[in-house]
Amino acid sequence: MSSSDFHKGVKEASRGLDGSGLKILIVHTRWNSEIVDPLVKGAQQALEAHGVQRQNIVIRDVPGAYELPGAAQRLVRQSQQQSTNLVSNVVDDLMTAAGELSASVRGTAVTGESSGGAVMKQGPFDAAICIGVLIKGSTMHFEYIADAVSHGIMRVGLDTAVPTVFGVLTCLNEEQAMVRAGIGRGDDKGHNHGTDWGTAAVEMALLEL
Repeated sequence: MSSSDFHKGVKEASRGLDGSGLKILIVHTRWNSEIVDPLVKGAQQALEAHGVQRQNIVIRDVPGAYELPGAAQRLVRQSQQQSTNLVSNVVDDLMTAAGELSASVRGTAVTGESSGGAVMKQGPFDAAICIGVLIKGSTMHFEYIADAVSHGIMRVGLDTAVPTVFGVLTCLNEEQAMVRAGIGRGDDKGHNHGTDWGTAAVEMALLEL
């Protein structure tokens, strides 16, 4: 195969990705927001394209890339802790439904909030995406932060057992970062990697034997 035949990028998943039952967390930085914001939007659009409901996409922001792993782990842990209370909530819901059914059978009108509105999925996050942009400067700051953030995000996924997608661009200059966010200054705007991260989150959340 010649170099002209090679197409960089991830091959499409071998199975369909139905994210309609998923709840996804996106944590992103406010540093380099001009580049980060399109990446977040791309990830969100990819999630919705795979069926994830908008109300089940939770987006939170932090100052910079160094804060991404800690924030992601904290938010994932909180969602896992809250899920321990779901059993009692389910019982309450079943009792309420039984009461409404009984009232309906008796011909009694039941008043309450309409079920037509979108409701957020209960329970823990099924996957998380950490999004940020690191651009090399004139000091060692870039190397230290990139290394720490890379290992930190990996630890979130391993420690919580929740797939955590590495969505941090590590670029040598601003132009490289903009191209990878799909907002390049030239005729070729590049490719928004956020869409890849959104798809990866759905695929990993659905991963099973």
